[in-house]
Amino acid sequence: MPENKLFPPEGLRPPVHLALPSLREALESGTVLEAPVQRCDASHTLHIDLDGIPGRISRSEAIAPWINGAGRDIAVLSRVGKPACFKVVSLRADEKGAPEAVLSRRAAQEAAMDFFLKHLEPGTVLTCRVTRLEPYGAFVDIGCGIIAILPIELMSVSRIGHPGERLREGQKILAAVRSFDRENRRITMTMRELLGTWMENASRFAPGETVRGTVRSVKDYGSFIELTPNLSGLADARLSPGDEVSVFIKSIRPERMKIKLQVIEKLPPREAPEPLRYQITDGRLDRWTYSPPGYEKDPVETVFTAPVP
Repeated sequence: MPENKLFPPEGLRPPVHLALPSLREALESGTVLEAPVQRCDASHTLHIDLDGIPGRISRSEAIAPWINGAGRDIAVLSRVGKPACFKVVSLRADEKGAPEAVLSRRAAQEAAMDFFLKHLEPGTVLTCRVTRLEPYGAFVDIGCGIIAILPIELMSVSRIGHPGERLREGQKILAAVRSFDRENRRITMTMRELLGTWMENASRFAPGETVRGTVRSVKDYGSFIELTPNLSGLADARLSPGDEVSVFIKSIRPERMKIKLQVIEKLPPREAPEPLRYQITDGRLDRWTYSPPGYEKDPVETVFTAPVP
């Protein structure tokens, strides 16, 4: 099981009943809870309905202190209509004697970050939730709204032009920690190592089959066509990046890590990226070798180095 099961991304925490007894228990135990934000008022206080009991997260408690600048306000405002994690700080009565809850998202994020600082190392596999896509990569929630970057070049072995060709906002994915700058609390993730080696992907295909592929790059000598996110082959035809095609598999050569293809015809565009198929789903990676045994050149691999104490 991924290492952030105690502090999952917002929106992935199992639902619990948030009646008054549960809130009292969470107050005593320091348990992290989650509920959707109904509104953000003019003072940037977040308002949450806890099964009929009003809950409030003040601006100062809405986000961890290491997030600053203009992104801080956006991070607060953007919670409206979305789940927010929190700890119960206090339970009190309003002017009419009805219960209300004082909550802190900051406390939940600080607890999650303390856990990550102690336990996360390069190679650790985490459950993530995609929060935003940019041309250079995806921002992912790795737990309690703590955001890491997944660069576009680390999404798969096959290169893509935009993260939207691989992911969707709100999507649940698995990724591994590539690096962790503990001083600045900046985390970089990678996904390609979880999507299988060359041989693991190539074993899904055989010469003589006709399958679907996506053109990823075009050279003078032909087009590289993605069969899976971590496997591409070469066809003589010159097409356009992004074209969907059916291809006949002429040969598969592990010793050269090459697949020879013949384009049959163009196909209609996909409505959404293909579901990701993971070969690794938990634990921690020390070294990942993409190239198959007997490969004629130097191994293609990733080495996850431990951080300097």
